[in-house]
Amino acid sequence: MRHNDLLWKAALEDLFDDFLRFFYPEADNLFDLDRGFEYLDKELDQLFPPVDDKYAPRYVDKLVKVFTKGGTEEWILIHVEVQSYKDQDFAKRMFQYYYRILDQYDKPITAFAIFADTSKSFHPKHYEREFLGTKVYYAYNTYKIIDQDDARLEASNNPFAMAVLSAKLVLSRQSLKDQQLFDLAYDLAKRLLAKQMEKYKIRKVMNFLRYYIHFENPEMITKFEQKISILTEGSTTMGIEEFLLDQAKKEGIEKGIEKGIEKGIEKGKLEEARAIARELKKEGLAIEFIAKTTKLSIEEIEKL
Repeated sequence: MRHNDLLWKAALEDLFDDFLRFFYPEADNLFDLDRGFEYLDKELDQLFPPVDDKYAPRYVDKLVKVFTKGGTEEWILIHVEVQSYKDQDFAKRMFQYYYRILDQYDKPITAFAIFADTSKSFHPKHYEREFLGTKVYYAYNTYKIIDQDDARLEASNNPFAMAVLSAKLVLSRQSLKDQQLFDLAYDLAKRLLAKQMEKYKIRKVMNFLRYYIHFENPEMITKFEQKISILTEGSTTMGIEEFLLDQAKKEGIEKGIEKGIEKGIEKGKLEEARAIARELKKEGLAIEFIAKTTKLSIEEIEKL
């Protein structure tokens, strides 16, 4: 879950202009996108200090300062929550965020709840409380990924739509075997490359897909990495380990993740490299390329 939290935080920052255009077709008229955005994560942590207990629920939350065009307000605040599991107190927490943010900044606020879970029934849309004639009703924007139409997302050239499509594919994980998921993800990657998007945006979405996807068999992860590398003609991309460490540094938790990565690298590294080499040999790729990719010797690859 923490891994996915980091991915969503990175995606929201990398694609926030696309996020706005995705939910507001008139975004270019509403917001001064050329002025960029200010991410108030530290300020949000001060309002809601993170829990030290590693077993406690974690949330993906972003608070973004966005400049507007015209009107009486020069800038507003956009609060985004990504929720990946059922939480009966979710609506209450959204309301708590709202009144604390309002008290701190006294600026217009719009909030989004993006539900990245597999439950069809979980979709809290508002918080309501009443007692002896006093009533509070707080509603916010909601978006349930699992309920979205694949064809509509596929037809879009908005990078955030493709990130949503990637997440929706992963949410179908329970009904798919590794090879089925692999084939669907690889096909999605090929379609992504054909999209009319800026190259660096394609790279951001491609990384989101690569790192968000999960396989039961660890060897499939490495195989998928190699396939994507070939698909993108060997262009340099940040590896999974480097990506997680880079994001962890932003979160201040790099030591714990680094230890986990080291253990993962030590476990079965040679076996995975050999398995990848066998697959690449079956595809008819040059021995020299396989050696460079897997870090195995040419002699060892020839014996496989």
